[in-house]
Amino acid sequence: MAQKTTPGPLQPPMTGVTDKPATAAAQALLQNLGAAQALVNNPGVAARALLNNPGVGQQLISNPGAGQPNISIPGANQALISKPSTAEALMKSPSATQALIRGDRGGMLSMSDDNVMMKQILTTHAPDGREFDVRPLLYLVEDILNRATQHVDFIVKGTLGQIELEEKAQQANYIAMLQALTYTIDRIACELSYKALGGSDAHATTTAIFTLLSSYTWEAKLVLSLSAFALNYGEFWLLAQIYSTNQLAKSMAILRQLPSILEHTAPLKPRFDALNNLIRTMMDVTRCVVEFKELPSMYISQDVPALATAMTHIPTAVYWTIRSMVACATQITSLSSMGHEYGISTSESWELSTLAHKLRNIYEHLRQQLNFCYQFIEERKDVETYQMLLNLFDPNVMHIDNIKILKALIQARDEKLPLLDGATKGQVGLDVLRRKSVLLLISSLDFSGDELAILEQIYSDSRIHATRLESQYEVVWIPVVDRSVVPLTDETRTKFETLRSTMPWYSVEDPLLIEKPVIRFLKEVWHFRTKPILVVLDPLGKVVSPNAIHMMWIWGSNAFPFTSLREEALWREETWRLDLLVDGIDPLILNWIKEDKYIFLYGGDDVEWIRRFAASARSVASASGIPLEMVYVGKSTKREQVKKVTGIINVEKLSYAWQDQTMVWFFWTRLESMLFSKIQLGRADDHDPMMQQIKKLLSYDREGGWAVLSKGSNIVVNGHSTTVLPALGGYAEWKINVADKGFDLAFKEYHDRLHDVAHPCCRFEFPTTTRIPESMRCPECRRIMEKYTTFLCCHDEQGIPGSLF
Repeated sequence: MAQKTTPGPLQPPMTGVTDKPATAAAQALLQNLGAAQALVNNPGVAARALLNNPGVGQQLISNPGAGQPNISIPGANQALISKPSTAEALMKSPSATQALIRGDRGGMLSMSDDNVMMKQILTTHAPDGREFDVRPLLYLVEDILNRATQHVDFIVKGTLGQIELEEKAQQANYIAMLQALTYTIDRIACELSYKALGGSDAHATTTAIFTLLSSYTWEAKLVLSLSAFALNYGEFWLLAQIYSTNQLAKSMAILRQLPSILEHTAPLKPRFDALNNLIRTMMDVTRCVVEFKELPSMYISQDVPALATAMTHIPTAVYWTIRSMVACATQITSLSSMGHEYGISTSESWELSTLAHKLRNIYEHLRQQLNFCYQFIEERKDVETYQMLLNLFDPNVMHIDNIKILKALIQARDEKLPLLDGATKGQVGLDVLRRKSVLLLISSLDFSGDELAILEQIYSDSRIHATRLESQYEVVWIPVVDRSVVPLTDETRTKFETLRSTMPWYSVEDPLLIEKPVIRFLKEVWHFRTKPILVVLDPLGKVVSPNAIHMMWIWGSNAFPFTSLREEALWREETWRLDLLVDGIDPLILNWIKEDKYIFLYGGDDVEWIRRFAASARSVASASGIPLEMVYVGKSTKREQVKKVTGIINVEKLSYAWQDQTMVWFFWTRLESMLFSKIQLGRADDHDPMMQQIKKLLSYDREGGWAVLSKGSNIVVNGHSTTVLPALGGYAEWKINVADKGFDLAFKEYHDRLHDVAHPCCRFEFPTTTRIPESMRCPECRRIMEKYTTFLCCHDEQGIPGSLF
């Protein structure tokens, strides 16, 4: 990168040149026209060759005519001639160089007044407004230094793997920039090499570099200096890499004493390790300072404390990084000029390690501030994204289709196909959902197997009749994971993939595609907590139901297109009947309904009550001569206890009982969904008779046993354990009415008289996962119920997973 000068005619070398072996190669170069021309055209290399050969340097000082007087080597031989006494001392005595370097070390590391030093550095800082993108140059420098430090490891350890570094910028990107910067980089490289060998004070050398770079910004000073260092360091190790196979490299390596150095790698290992460590720390600091420059000003300003703090420390970081480059250059130059003996001393390694420690502390402080800045920017972006979502989902905003909405929710990056097709297990784009009704299944990874099984059954049934209207929708699973732990743990990733593999619909390909502001939107606007919800978007992306999961549980695909209007229409068609409670769960009960049998649905976990109830019901049915069937449907909670009770019922043959706990779960989930569907529609009023019966049954389940008697589909009695069993036990009193009024009406009248006296207590416990009504009347006494906060364990032994209570 050296500036070219016009050479004059070359003359034969003067006589009297020493015959020492150290100067033989230099004499050969001076006698060879081509070599001399190369030196003239590349003064940087020429100066290095001269400085690396003390004999030639000494000869030039004492005999200026030994070389061609018209050859101009800026800043090289002039520097030596301007201080002949120092130069001569260095050339004559390598130990003098060591003494100067070691003498400076104390001053470099014991400077107590950093403020005075930094004031001096700040006086050199006079940027003229020029700016350039340092990132491409930094990529090039990182590539050089990474490969060089890797090669150091190879030289010391004797192994070298294939190093494949990604090309982060095309070579063409560098051309214009390097044309403008090459002279500056070369001047810095000369400062590092020549003053290091000349034993200059490290602070003075560093200050000189700052003076050269006074018109540049802080990050540009750093990258340009690192580029100059990489130029020298990369050249050093390039020779080490190819000297054994390339004759030109071999001759140059001999000048640098590389064969001698590489033959003594074991004693030099601490030095190389210390160099590696310091160089990597220098790169870390440089990257960090560049990142500060690249922070987006639209999201952060210097008023932000973290950025303000960093900006006050960046000059110090730049100073110590460049000073570390000076120290590294000194070590390499000294090894080249004085051989491996110089590198055996542990004090030089200690010097590099001390600088690395200081620079590492600076880096960690800057990195911490940078992380604070990134966090601040992320929060600002999250707020912006959240507001964008609010605007997109504004009911007054119209869209031409649903793609813009879906892209806002599912952040596809790098042209990635964000969805996995559950049918083909292949990745697809969002276009497969264009202008379709989309059901967003939003859940955590704690997805109940019961919920998933029922949803899969409903979805699969709808696909069988692909031409029917109610099948014209698509389901997309939106998993919500803890974004505070990124990357995801192996356990979380495995859990996600296992769950997704069972789903027949579309799923998000990666849970991290659901970003923080989207999760906030799901929770704050769509009220997602932990239980799955099913948000319905019409073909234009408009929300037509904030949660259709209740409709799905109650009516399945018959609820298509899953709008709130459809939900209201379905409720208008419903009545309080047994097939509403058990629809789609158990075909056997539906057959009993068709046969117009008397049917007792009952539940609870009190085995003694169940025994007495079953015996009394059978006795009354036998005495009245009616066809009676009984089915035990468990409880909404205490799953394990329900299993035990079911086992006892089977052994003692007390009645028919559901063996599959999924059936029990689905029964109670549908019943609870009826309540929440009404609440979501704002129709949970106290004048709705069906709503009162649903609330009674849910309350009875929380307070013990219960039983529902129906004749065919018509429900006759919905009673608590404290009234149903006494009513059966009082058969002797009301049996006289059976002949005139029928069994169902006679039993109902007697039960209602007991109920009016008993007034069983009602209790509701709403989880925070659903919308809670402002007020609710007791379905028994009609009074406004009091609100309480209750904590319930949802462990498997206590409740059925997925239960809303």
